[in-house]
Amino acid sequence: IKNDKLVREYGGFIMKLFKKTVAVAAVAAMALSVVACGGNGGAAASSSAGASTTASSAAGKKFTVGICQLVQHEALDAATKGFREALEAELGKDNVTFDEQNAQGDANTCSTIINGLVNKKVDLIMANATPALQAAQAGTNTIPVLGTSITEYGVALDIKDFKGLVGTNISGTSDLAPLKDQAAMIKEVCPDTKNVAIIYCSAEANSKYQADTIAEDLKALGIESTITTFSDSNDLAGVVDKVLGTNPDAIYVPTDNTVASNTEILNSKALAKKVPVFAGEEGICKGCGIATLSISYYDLGVATGKMAAKILKGESKVAEMPIEYAAKVTKKYNKDVADKLGIKVPEGYEEIK
Repeated sequence: IKNDKLVREYGGFIMKLFKKTVAVAAVAAMALSVVACGGNGGAAASSSAGASTTASSAAGKKFTVGICQLVQHEALDAATKGFREALEAELGKDNVTFDEQNAQGDANTCSTIINGLVNKKVDLIMANATPALQAAQAGTNTIPVLGTSITEYGVALDIKDFKGLVGTNISGTSDLAPLKDQAAMIKEVCPDTKNVAIIYCSAEANSKYQADTIAEDLKALGIESTITTFSDSNDLAGVVDKVLGTNPDAIYVPTDNTVASNTEILNSKALAKKVPVFAGEEGICKGCGIATLSISYYDLGVATGKMAAKILKGESKVAEMPIEYAAKVTKKYNKDVADKLGIKVPEGYEEIK
């Protein structure tokens, strides 16, 4: 009886005391957890990029990045390689998965690839070359898209008076080398040049921009030019024959992906007629040209990968990122072609290996 009375009198008090003790312990544990998290976050915020990557890795954040490349050739391949390696370095190799696809030069296939990536809900899309970027623009307005190997974004995306910021879910890097300097390079290597034939694929809007621009730059130097287009690789041989039949002093080819994939056609025909070809980028020059004012497409890809890392880490918003341009251009020449044409390239040109 006495024990029952004791339980009735003190049992309620003991239970209340026990509950308060448990609650205090829980609050203390939560406080310790918050302090620990705050300490790690502060260290990551004030540390280098490497420490930020470690913090991201510890959080277990994984990303899937889609890549749509128009066609396989040296320049675009280098840009994709630089992009992948830079993004892996920034995020950690285990934290990023790539869904990389090649359209084999077909713009319609670019659209199919982009639609597939959108359906998979990838975290970001890298569009390598103008048709890939145009397909991405049509395919999504929510997933961040970064272009690379794009000459002029205003032309590619049909933006009038483009000032360098797209302002939507699209940004990226440009492969535009100074066209005025390329025109000057033609006169520098071949001082007696009076007329230049410009060739590009009509399906590539950025090639048209370069052709029209350098035609004006050549005119300012007293050099006449004619622009001839072809619709696809099947027409290239016939167009080259037609152009060479007009006896040009030189041929200029912009950063045209179709020519880049078929340089042997232009090379064999131009060499047979002893006509030098000047190219908008190193890959084309290596295949058929004598000289170029070129950028590094690998470095361009690296810059694009670093932009992607900032977006995925939440450090930057794609709509607020202006287009980035190559920091360096280099005069390069093809020694084999120069020797076969008997042209001595001036000092200051780096040999393409």
